[in-house]
Order: sequence, then C-alpha cells, then structure tokens
Amino acid sequence: MTSAVFAAEKRQVPQMGELTSYESGPLISEATLAADGVSLTWQTGDRTTLPLLWLRDHCACSECRHPQTRERLYLPLADIDELPGITLAEGHLYLQWTDGHVSAFHSGWLHQRRPEARLTSAVPAPMPWVDNFFPERIRHADFLTPEGEKAWLTAMLRDGLALVDEAPLIEEEVSRLAERIGPLRSTNFGARFDVRSKPNPNNAAYTAVGLPLHIDLPNWRQPPDIQLLYCLQNEASGGESLFADGIRVINALRQQDPEALAILSETPIDFRFQDETHDIAFKAPVVTLDGHGHLVEMRLNNWIRDALHLPAAQMDAWYRAYRLLWQLFHSQAHQLEFALQSGQMIAFDNRRVLHGRREFDPNSGARHLQGTYLDRDMLASRLRVLARHA
Repeated sequence: MTSAVFAAEKRQVPQMGELTSYESGPLISEATLAADGVSLTWQTGDRTTLPLLWLRDHCACSECRHPQTRERLYLPLADIDELPGITLAEGHLYLQWTDGHVSAFHSGWLHQRRPEARLTSAVPAPMPWVDNFFPERIRHADFLTPEGEKAWLTAMLRDGLALVDEAPLIEEEVSRLAERIGPLRSTNFGARFDVRSKPNPNNAAYTAVGLPLHIDLPNWRQPPDIQLLYCLQNEASGGESLFADGIRVINALRQQDPEALAILSETPIDFRFQDETHDIAFKAPVVTLDGHGHLVEMRLNNWIRDALHLPAAQMDAWYRAYRLLWQLFHSQAHQLEFALQSGQMIAFDNRRVLHGRREFDPNSGARHLQGTYLDRDMLASRLRVLARHA
C-alpha cells in the first residue's frame, strides 16, 4: 500500500477477521519502536513488546488474510531487518513496512493476544469426580436452547458425563441431538447403533450379560471420543448402568502404587476385534499420560485385549499392575451406579470415563437403547460458537 492509502487507512477502525469479540478491549496510549519490536502501553497500564516478525505475520488485511475464510495467506519466510513506520491513531496501531505494505491492528485484539495475557477459553478443563458425584441433568427441552446446550457441553467437557432427562421416546432422537453438535462418528458398528439383546451377537453389548467397566473400541487407532446412549425402553430387571472416572482412578493409582501406573502407561499391549467381516487391531498402553502426568486416554477393555505379547520377565509385573487398576475401577469408592430410565440419554467421554452395566433378564421386559459417537473436538467447537453470543 502507498503512503496515501496508509493515511486513509488510519481513519478506519481496523478489522482483525476474528469472530470472537475483541472490540471492547482498551485503547493503546503509547507505541514506540524498540530494539526487539514494538513496545505498547494501553490505557489500563498494561504493557508488552511484540516482535516485528510477529506483527507482520498477523497482519489482517485482505492481502495477508483471505477476506472470507480468514485463513492466513502471508508466509513469514524472511527476517525483518529494517524498522517500519509507526503510527497511533484513535488508540489503534498502524505500521508501514519498508516495502510499502501497511498493517493495521485493533488495540483490543492486540491486548487480547499479547503474550502476558492469560488465555481465556469457553472450554472448561477436565475435573476429576469428587465423592458422591452425580452427573449434571439437563431437561431435553432445555438442551434444545442455547443456554441448556451450553450447560450440557460444559458438563461433558468438564466431568466427562452428563444426563438428559424427559426426552421423547422417538427412534433416532439420539442422532438428531448429536447432529446439533457435529457429524456422527461411524465405526464398524455403524453411525448409529441399537443396544439390545439379539441372536448371534458380534459384541457382548448385544447380549444380556453384565459388562464390567470398559471403554469402547480400544482396538482402533483413534477410539471414539464421546458416546451417547438414548434409552427408549428399560423394563427388564437388572441392567443398571455403571460408570467410573479415569482421572479420579488414575490419581488414586498414582498415590497407591506409582510403579504400577508407570508399567501400565509405558507398556503397549495388543487390542483386537474380529468377526466375519472385520479384523481391527491396535497396540497401545492401557493408560496414556501427557508430559505433566495428566490422563490423555484409557484403553481398558478386558474382552478386546489380544494375547499379551510381552517378554516373559515383564508379564507378572504387568498383570499385577493391571489387577490393581481393575480393582480400583470396580471399587465402591470409584464406581457410580444408577438405572437408566426410558426418556433419558446418558453421554460420556469414552476415552476418560469407563462404562458398564449389570446383567439383566431379557425375559422380564424390553430393553432398547440407541447409541452414537461424536468427536470431542465438535463439542469444544460448538461451545466456543455458543459463547460468542453470550
């Protein structure tokens, strides 16, 4: 851009191509060139210094950002050795680079993105369950409103478990609710599946036997994140739902036997599902932790464990660690149990919260649940979008 365009640009409030609100941020009161970039002071007294290359990289003009998609077009391949011209107009920052290009920055956006700022997010951090935890309950009618949906999304991302009440007994309603959040995650069981006792089952869930706590599909490279189970009928005796929080249990295991946790988190084992049309296998630890020791995912599913292919000298220690983890998950201190009622939908983080059920009698009454999966990224995305309009 030319100097004439630069002068005209100063009279316009810069637009940063950002959908999250930044316009209410404070104005800049002082801007000066420094050896390490541009030093800024806001009317609030906050200060920062931003490198020239960072500022050039974040130019939001139509040459550097696509005006419709807001995706970056500029590629920061060269260092900036010459100082730009600097102007402060109506509290906003304007830089004219030596090639004539002009970058305009809204003061509120710079204040929001400065390195010293604590990044705020609409997405809550996962929190371990406390004693006597019970999932947050959201009425179906409230779930269909922005505030109710936000409450459900927040509970799911924070607790890994949430309950929808007073829902209609309508086939495929689980798919309709899930599609408000994002596309259904398909697996070898389909995009939407029915959970009920049936002849010739290819999965224990399609029988009446009790299911110990587990995650679904640990044999996949990327197991499904979020599972939704919608209860259409539950007149059978037994079949109570079981849940346990992986974060809480892993914290307990770390305190009780850190060596056992190390074995389970550092030893990949084989998982495998096979039927007449599929043979899906993957190797991973039962517990995956991040660099800070926080839980990333569980892969505890006893009936999809394949043969334990470890050196013989390691097997006894692995089995002892596995046994202790199993006992902690199935202890009364960590296990939540309740009967799912018709017209309720339970949703849980499949890679954090283990689920199971008590045995039920299929001759005592009908039992029919419909389920589907969602990606956790879609829950976080939906919550951020709803937060824009708060």
